[in-house]
Amino acid sequence: MLALGKWLELTLAGREPTEKIQLTAKGVKLHWLAEGALQILPPAAADIGLDLVLSAGVHGNEVLPIQVLDELVRAIARGELVPRVRLLCLLGNPGAVRRGVRYLETDLNRLFAGAHAEAGGNEAFRAAELERLVRSFFADAARDRCHLDLHSVMRASRLAQFAICPATQGAGRGNCLDREETTAPTASARALIRLRTLGLAGAVLQERPAPTFSAHTASAHQAEAYTLELSEAPSLAAFERRLWRLVAGAPMEAPSGEPPVLFRVTQEVVRTRGPFRLCLPEAIENFAPLPRGTLLAEETGGQRWLVEDDEARVLFPMAQVAVGQRAVLVVVPCAVETLAPA
Repeated sequence: MLALGKWLELTLAGREPTEKIQLTAKGVKLHWLAEGALQILPPAAADIGLDLVLSAGVHGNEVLPIQVLDELVRAIARGELVPRVRLLCLLGNPGAVRRGVRYLETDLNRLFAGAHAEAGGNEAFRAAELERLVRSFFADAARDRCHLDLHSVMRASRLAQFAICPATQGAGRGNCLDREETTAPTASARALIRLRTLGLAGAVLQERPAPTFSAHTASAHQAEAYTLELSEAPSLAAFERRLWRLVAGAPMEAPSGEPPVLFRVTQEVVRTRGPFRLCLPEAIENFAPLPRGTLLAEETGGQRWLVEDDEARVLFPMAQVAVGQRAVLVVVPCAVETLAPA
């Protein structure tokens, strides 16, 4: 195996490779760009015209997606997998990964779309660097662009694996959700097929801009971009097989079976001051139902949040959050207007 196949090992050790560019026996070029950033180029004759960013470790304590990305890089370096797409593999927050913590100072996944300019510290610097790396990688406007930001489902979930589809302003080539004024959310047919191809059980369609990594690539680069929440085997192994097929250039076809269940966000509880209390069971599952009127959270000053919708579900409840950070989302099932592929 080529030395650059140990991309993750080198990054976590804080070492740079002696050779920053290597070529496999099958003509695949591996190029170390920066700490935690590896560009992989297919043989020119095999290139199908897709630029694919794969990121993991934006939250340093989410191990599963880091392992998925590491196995993929190693397989390419061994010659077992020959990509037909241009790849940019990113370990989002190496410092936090080394310590096994979510972040060092600030949640990295809240510092994109320029939000890093108003923050300081390690994560702000890293967000700016990741934006620069992606901007350079997506420089050719004639190519298709896709970004899969891989995360771990950190609690039990009634949907094993699901996607967060960021909102974007105006319809792009692959945007999952368009924010133009309509009576229902609109999703591209291409996006819905992609989610089925990857085997996702559900998708949450965001309707407001967010400073996340996938929202940045969707808005700034018109990329088909998702935050993917992954869980343990056997669903993880199935996802890995589908990801390898994507990298190998397999046609994007909707498989048989049920399509992903679609949700939209209706409430977001953000802590504004302290003390703050999340009023949900500690072990509540993602997508567990919440009856209308359920008390979600309360904080000093009398602020209380109640569930406002029928058919509501809970998502990402976190009791320990800093002021200004999100404590929980409420989502409801939704139908969408499907847009023809761009």
